[in-house]
Amino acid sequence: MVKDKVEFVSLNISVFVISDTRNERSDKSGKVLENHIIKSGHKVFEKKFIQDDKQLITKELKISLNSDLTSVVILTGGTGLTGRDSTPEAVKELIEKEIPGFGEIFRYISYKKIGTSSLQSRAMAGLAKNKFVFVLPGSPSACRDAWEEILKYQLDSRTKPCNLVELIPRLKEK
Repeated sequence: MVKDKVEFVSLNISVFVISDTRNERSDKSGKVLENHIIKSGHKVFEKKFIQDDKQLITKELKISLNSDLTSVVILTGGTGLTGRDSTPEAVKELIEKEIPGFGEIFRYISYKKIGTSSLQSRAMAGLAKNKFVFVLPGSPSACRDAWEEILKYQLDSRTKPCNLVELIPRLKEK
């Protein structure tokens, strides 16, 4: 997590709150992400509240992925094991390359806090349409941990030895 004298690159980040019950007033996880994104020097390009429905999630994610104005989409919620939880399934349909290390590191961080309950996390990440997509649990604590322990560094162009931002210009290579 060494930072060199590389210039900081501010990214446009979309935040999706996946929930059947949350809205702007009752949302906590999306607000945690918004605050951390802004505090880190990035911009919240858009924030959407989407019902936990696979087709709706896929539809809204496709719209964001087709925009040239955003580089990262972070979805929070809908990652549990119950019948309505469908975020990972929706995202997997659109991901071209998975980033398995994200989920592995996230579960390791969670394990240190909540023990074996961390095995219930279906946090994941991948690339879709040359954009990074991160799927986080819907708890404010999970969003805070994911940002503070992983995303803050990997979405900072100054983080060495490497970071995701420096890959952005090369994502369209064939």
